[in-house]
Amino acid sequence: MSDSAPAPTPAKRFARLRWLIRLYRHPSALLLFVQLTGLVLYPFIESTNAGSTVFHVFSVVVLAVTVSMVHRTSGRARTASAIAIAVAVVVVNVVQTVAYSVALEPWSDAFEALFYFYAAGSLIEYMLADRRATTDEIFCAGATFTLLAWGFTYVFLACQAVQPGCFAAAVNSASPRTWSELVYLSFALLSSTGIGDVIPLTPHARALASLEMFVGLMYLTLVVSRLIGLTLLRRDD
Repeated sequence: MSDSAPAPTPAKRFARLRWLIRLYRHPSALLLFVQLTGLVLYPFIESTNAGSTVFHVFSVVVLAVTVSMVHRTSGRARTASAIAIAVAVVVVNVVQTVAYSVALEPWSDAFEALFYFYAAGSLIEYMLADRRATTDEIFCAGATFTLLAWGFTYVFLACQAVQPGCFAAAVNSASPRTWSELVYLSFALLSSTGIGDVIPLTPHARALASLEMFVGLMYLTLVVSRLIGLTLLRRDD
């Protein structure tokens, strides 16, 4: 008897093909799924020795998916700029990991933040350019929101690297805040749901927190509300 697995049936092949077509039509859904997967899974490995390495590898995957999304929604110039920033992020991260240089940490965080903000800006331009709300743009709204939240998370990390003790929390208030804690703060500020138990202490950290609250309010007001209006118009038509 042969130990080889049975060949997939035509129904299974068609189902896979259908998923690939959906993924091609909705690339924003893949980006959103990858981001949310990392957000949920990283706390499980954050305190382990290999957590930092695994997260850097996952960050490369997120960078690749994000660059692909920018390429699908923007022109060659924006794609080239996104690739250049992504390469800078990877290079700085590799040098920092190999050299164990603490001095490179704020630069690494700054390049990460720049990349996510640049990608978010490209996707916002993509959503605002269309006068008809598509399913992919709905996913894009969620992916862009997450990109903004991740961007501000790295801004907070850079601020903490330059100014230790600028963020506090209810637990271990004197310790540096982790990525999970600061991304929690970022989502809370961007969505205007409140600060929670992670708070900015210094004037610079509070200024950055205020800026994120403003960006979140403008994003919900100008981008998300526009997509909702276009969706309602499409249903009326």
